[in-house]
Amino acid sequence: MSRKPRVYFPGATYHITDRGNRCAALFYDDRDRKRYLEMLENARSQYPFHLHSYCLMTNHIHLQLETINHHPQKIMSMINTHYAIYFNKRYEFIGHVFQGRYKASLIDSLQYFLEVSKYIHLNPLEAGICISPESYPWSSYKAYISTDYTDPHVTTQKALSYFYEPKKENYRLFVEAKRADG
Repeated sequence: MSRKPRVYFPGATYHITDRGNRCAALFYDDRDRKRYLEMLENARSQYPFHLHSYCLMTNHIHLQLETINHHPQKIMSMINTHYAIYFNKRYEFIGHVFQGRYKASLIDSLQYFLEVSKYIHLNPLEAGICISPESYPWSSYKAYISTDYTDPHVTTQKALSYFYEPKKENYRLFVEAKRADG
């Protein structure tokens, strides 16, 4: 039985997740995470896209990715193939690094766009691996809330454009409001 084709059109935005095979670690150290981000940038140079938010957890990744003219399949195939080669070579492993096909949920509304951004940025906190979302170094959250920090991998303009001034503070309040509710 064949897989259902993914919905794609230029400008489509997705919440992409991918997990280590058998839920194993994708990243053992900061060098691995830096290499993944390098490979993401290499893919962007070949298949341009906008990255609105991201989070690299130990055994999975989250990307909020907006296409321009290329199907996310090409983007993710390039990133995952090159990362798997790097990972297996570095750790002298063989076999699959990623567990099956990456997941891509089409973001079809403003509300969903903002909720995905919030979810991605709260992921390390919800997992109990940090005390605040801004303290997790492998997420785009600091680029959203800090006036003196930029992240070359992410564009914050679209998400921040939906908030009143001061935009960064209002985004922070939006994301961290869940903490007070929960």
